Amino acid sequence: MRKILIALLLVIAPQVYAQTTSTASGGQTLTVQPKIMVIPFTKEGEDIRTILDQDVNRRIAITKIKEAFDNRGFTTVDFIGKVKSANDNKVFTSENQVDIKSQLIQMSGADIYVQAEVDAQNSASGNSVNVILSAYEASTGNSLANKVGSSGKFFTEDFGKLTTKAVEACGADFMITLQDKFTDIVNNGKSVMIDISFDQGSKYKMSSEIGSLPLSDQLEEWMAKNAFKNNYHIQGTTDMRMIFDDVRIPLRDQATGRNYNSNNFALELFKYLKSINLDPKKDIKGNTIYITLK
Repeated sequence: MRKILIALLLVIAPQVYAQTTSTASGGQTLTVQPKIMVIPFTKEGEDIRTILDQDVNRRIAITKIKEAFDNRGFTTVDFIGKVKSANDNKVFTSENQVDIKSQLIQMSGADIYVQAEVDAQNSASGNSVNVILSAYEASTGNSLANKVGSSGKFFTEDFGKLTTKAVEACGADFMITLQDKFTDIVNNGKSVMIDISFDQGSKYKMSSEIGSLPLSDQLEEWMAKNAFKNNYHIQGTTDMRMIFDDVRIPLRDQATGRNYNSNNFALELFKYLKSINLDPKKDIKGNTIYITLK
């Protein structure tokens, strides 16, 4: 048995989508033209920058999957070219593979990444390839789509062709699901969680009056004004904690049209808290923004 693990960074491009770029409440739209980049998934101890040089089977699989998306009208970005450019410009600030992958994702400008596991099977009754495609929103890690495809068994050693067959078996349904989810993100924003709590020595609580209102009410008013299309949900509030479990943020920055992510929204909240004379600390993990008030 041979296993080939691949990851794809995908942004849908066969059609043009619109993204609100005026205010958080919605307004006039600008055209969004997303991209796709195919990158290798690496196991522990493997370097994402060199793995394709060392494994011809992964090069074949990545090429075939990239071609499958190209043939369906997707726009693709050359992963090797991006890595070379990053190396030449000394972009990588760490040897940690997670950090390197994150920097490549950020450089690509991708909205969605798709992780594909390609499992090549050898047997006396014929060889086959199974492909599992899983799509995630790049800046939050939210799951968007999952599909499984199989090539069926054939007496061939051409695993590139078998990979193509496996992708074709699930590709159409996968892209329809992904397109629907991406359209929903464009129309309704992407979801983040915001967890606001207090440092152990803080003199504040959610019931503390800031101006003329308790802090919890101040936070909800700000969220109503700044969540994309005023779309947010409060999971719960206590005197020491407030959790917004589904706050929608825009796909694109409202002023510049550039990609908008959890850190951008966290920064806006950070600046607001500073403006009302609080001392916040922010931390971001995936789609969760942690705010601690000192």
